[in-house]
Amino acid sequence: MSVITLSGTGVSWPCDDGDTIMRSALRAGLGFPYECNVGSCGNCRFDLLEGEIEELRTDAPGLSERDRGRGRRLGCQARPLSDCAVKLRLMPHYESRFRPVRQAATLTATRDITHDIREFRFKLETPAPFLSGQYALLTLPGVEGSRAYSMASTGDQADEWHFQIRRVPNGAATTKLFDGLKAGDHIEIDGPYGMAYLREDAPRDIICLAGGSGLSPMISITRAAAVSPALAGRRIDFIYGGRAARDIGGKEMLEELPGFGSTIHYHPVVSGMPEEEDGWNGYRGFAHEVAAKLFAERLPECEIYFAGPPMMGQAIQKMLIDLGVPPAQVHFDQFY
Repeated sequence: MSVITLSGTGVSWPCDDGDTIMRSALRAGLGFPYECNVGSCGNCRFDLLEGEIEELRTDAPGLSERDRGRGRRLGCQARPLSDCAVKLRLMPHYESRFRPVRQAATLTATRDITHDIREFRFKLETPAPFLSGQYALLTLPGVEGSRAYSMASTGDQADEWHFQIRRVPNGAATTKLFDGLKAGDHIEIDGPYGMAYLREDAPRDIICLAGGSGLSPMISITRAAAVSPALAGRRIDFIYGGRAARDIGGKEMLEELPGFGSTIHYHPVVSGMPEEEDGWNGYRGFAHEVAAKLFAERLPECEIYFAGPPMMGQAIQKMLIDLGVPPAQVHFDQFY
């Protein structure tokens, strides 16, 4: 075990062997800034003043050569090899309501959502609550490094976490999940993490935009919002985008919720070129285009959550800025 000291503050915390500086801080109840947890966003940069670390991902895009030259490192990729002194600004906003825990989990069941998205259900060794919309890190047998996946279940399902995951062609992690795991197999789950969780104290209608496996956290948020007493009567619009009709899913899960068709509305959209045989009669285009078309005037008055591929996320952010949506009402986690 190493001890991490925050320079000039007197604050210190323990970091177990194999853990990272950032995650150990969150486990200690500290507000260490972060977002993606996989080395891509750069939000967890800190200055290493003393001590030795191992960088789990030496080519992490969240850290530039200039950063390295100035002694900066990524908290989510820094595994201490000794006691360390660091410099960064802790922020209460990042303090975890439910502190993340590393533990074993057992695959109990799977089901297909679309042709390339499958739900994986894992029973935790020790029940752990989370905020709907958060994610966890999965470490799979024989796969180097961990992967971030969002839960589709709601935060009160503390004993079993469900993940809706899209197969990545030739991806080591999803190949293992889809082709290598069977019911009864064990993995490690570390969580919960993430800041794009449902805000039950926000007295606004909700719009969820999703693409690909971004379906998972948006389903979690909608499921929780549909039964939240604090959000009773609020309208929820769910926009889900895919390239073709076979990529579209989620409706059957929303139909199970109270208020579907009255307060909950589903808007699927496909972006691929029309083909006579695809049988698609719904919206065509991109999710952000449909959102702007349907809700341009309402968007600045709504609480907005989104998840999906990087290009989709960038297009949504630009659209929301152009329409004057206050940043405090927009919630997403950068996994890219």
